Amino acid sequence: MDGSVTNPHHPGGSSWRPEGCRRVALVLQGGGALGAYQAGVYEALHEAGVALDWIAGVSIGAINGALIAGNPPERRIAALRSFWERITDNRIWGPLPQGDVFRQWRHEASAALTMLHGQPGFFTPNWPSPWASPVGAPTATAFYDSSPLRQTLESLVDFDRLNDGRIRFSVGAVKVSSGNFAYFDTARMRLTAAHVMASGALPPALPMVRVGTDDYWDGGLVSNTPLAHLLDNLDGRNTLAFQVDLFSARGPVPRSMPGVLAREKDIRYSSRTRAVTDYHRRLRSLEMELKRALELIPPERLDERQQALRQKLEQLPEVVILHLIYRQQVYEGQAKDYEFSAQTMREHWQAGLADTRATLEHGQWLAMPPPGSGIQVHDIHRL
Repeated sequence: MDGSVTNPHHPGGSSWRPEGCRRVALVLQGGGALGAYQAGVYEALHEAGVALDWIAGVSIGAINGALIAGNPPERRIAALRSFWERITDNRIWGPLPQGDVFRQWRHEASAALTMLHGQPGFFTPNWPSPWASPVGAPTATAFYDSSPLRQTLESLVDFDRLNDGRIRFSVGAVKVSSGNFAYFDTARMRLTAAHVMASGALPPALPMVRVGTDDYWDGGLVSNTPLAHLLDNLDGRNTLAFQVDLFSARGPVPRSMPGVLAREKDIRYSSRTRAVTDYHRRLRSLEMELKRALELIPPERLDERQQALRQKLEQLPEVVILHLIYRQQVYEGQAKDYEFSAQTMREHWQAGLADTRATLEHGQWLAMPPPGSGIQVHDIHRL
């Protein structure tokens, strides 16, 4: 990789970023247990000295993002590892024969145990269940209690540091009463554990989380990626964004009901990323056409509003999106986002680490393009 800038927040005082790039962002999708892949992605970025200016996350991406932004660089990997080891630390498995079918059985059994017992440091079953709880009771609207997650976050995240502006941090959630998507952003407000938990409060499993006077659910109900928030707030800065998705839009046509359930989940949670990037690329093309049209008109014939628009369009930033996508293993089914075994967690982490290392080897894709290039998207690790 070429180019570096001084960064006092990185060990050694320097870190890498492309020449001409004014912002490096990490965009983390939701995906439950698959989120260990994001931890591996960050480890590769950290070992390469990549400078992060903004982390935006939804659901498990919000949790991973808080662990990164809420710790100094030298403690971030340890914080991520502590979290993932803590929430996968309640399974004891004997050796199984080799083969995908046996691994699938273990995968499904682990997911079933999660449903029965929850995960340490994350969530525990509500008692009584929602079906046996009176209307309005604390246990009436969710199958699990997420208060262990609050304790975990408060023990592993320094929220003073998270809010101090060194890294901008944003999480997405959905307001239950209106269904509207909301972003909690350290550029606009102080964030707490409640904001992070709200972003990951996926119903009906986890309870809604009160923030101020309103209740919120998981942002993935509306958009499983915060990429739109990043692209809507470029502020004229050339941006390199690492977009990390945990569900793949592409996949085989299913041949069984388990395959149907797994494929449906992939499509439901992955399609929004493609939709967001396609929309913003089309929007940028229209902006470039409008810029060229305004350049044909003499300045004296433009009113004040049109002159301001022309000036804005002349300063459109360049954007490069590096799209990293977790690739499902053959033994993983629709329960992959709530299968929290330690072995699977380590495999997800290692996959993110390997994919990102491969991505960073393609330095030509990381460079900022020439002015007027618009928004470029690359799935580098698939080459």
